Amino acid sequence: MHGEYKVPGGKLVVVDLDVEDGALRGTRVAGDFFLEPDEALEAINGALDGAPADTDAAGLAARIDAALPAGTVMYGLTSEGVGVAVRRALAHATDWTDYDWQLVHEGPQPPALHMALDEVLTQEVAAGRRPPTLRVWEWASPSVIIGSFQSLANEVDAEGAARHGIDVVRRISGGGAMFVEPGNTITYSLSVPDALVQGLSFQDSYAYLDDWVLGALADMGIKAWYQPLNDIATEAGKIAGAAQKRTVAPGGGPGAVLHHVTMSYDIDADKMLDVLRIGKEKLSDKGTRSAKKRVDPLRRQTGLPREAVIDRMIDSFRSRYGLTEGKVTEEESARAQELVRTKFGTSEWTARVP
Repeated sequence: MHGEYKVPGGKLVVVDLDVEDGALRGTRVAGDFFLEPDEALEAINGALDGAPADTDAAGLAARIDAALPAGTVMYGLTSEGVGVAVRRALAHATDWTDYDWQLVHEGPQPPALHMALDEVLTQEVAAGRRPPTLRVWEWASPSVIIGSFQSLANEVDAEGAARHGIDVVRRISGGGAMFVEPGNTITYSLSVPDALVQGLSFQDSYAYLDDWVLGALADMGIKAWYQPLNDIATEAGKIAGAAQKRTVAPGGGPGAVLHHVTMSYDIDADKMLDVLRIGKEKLSDKGTRSAKKRVDPLRRQTGLPREAVIDRMIDSFRSRYGLTEGKVTEEESARAQELVRTKFGTSEWTARVP
């Protein structure tokens, strides 16, 4: 069995192993990480050999930590990362480069249609009718997108939204409310087979699916990192928030994961505060007392036009994993339009948590 895992902000860890009588055997760890002393690698292999095959990543990491020689130094490598690589090997997880990725980047769409397209395209990936897809959104109008489980009244000031002509829609994923305006927001979705995140915890899957964009930001001179559970942050403040939804394939087979991210290219903070109800409790765990200071836009940090930032992100993804131009099919579009009519465009859905 073979598993690979790139430690967030670190290096690639590769594990090859067998399972005999319910235990790991012949485990060999490799990668482009740095490790001192040399004997530490054999200590890691020895710690894994004989471990019950159902040991979780944290348990495997504990075995490794207990076996490491005194003074061991890891750079680009963590015990937890090795544990995750082992779990991915056991789960027969796939890698980014195992797929022919498709890019969908079309003209501006209404907010409710974006919600519907996320659901339809991810269902198509789960069913095997669509390749894994990176979809870059363009917004036809300003909007507030609330999480699947958020209270509409608690999150949105209805009078403020009406005053600014802002639509409110509810997405299928959890997480918090997002304030978006055309030209000020960069949003993308990844619709990927469940096999890509096999062996990863829910939290680890966020970091794993965000890693490519951290590299793209680094190429633009922005030092950014994943901040659990679902933020991308810099020293100047938060620049993005992510959310996920897991779907099941027809018939209950392997499913797919929707991972979408909204990034602040620029922001009208006063308008945002006039529309969103951002409470003190929400800010308390973010290390700031001001909602205005929570977000630091990409425009200021890069000095680049929005279109240039998007182009560089797409180029970075393509250079890592390959990417071919695609589009939403007529059938997918028709299904999405129907979902707008019956679900995402209805008050019943938007206010399902009043």
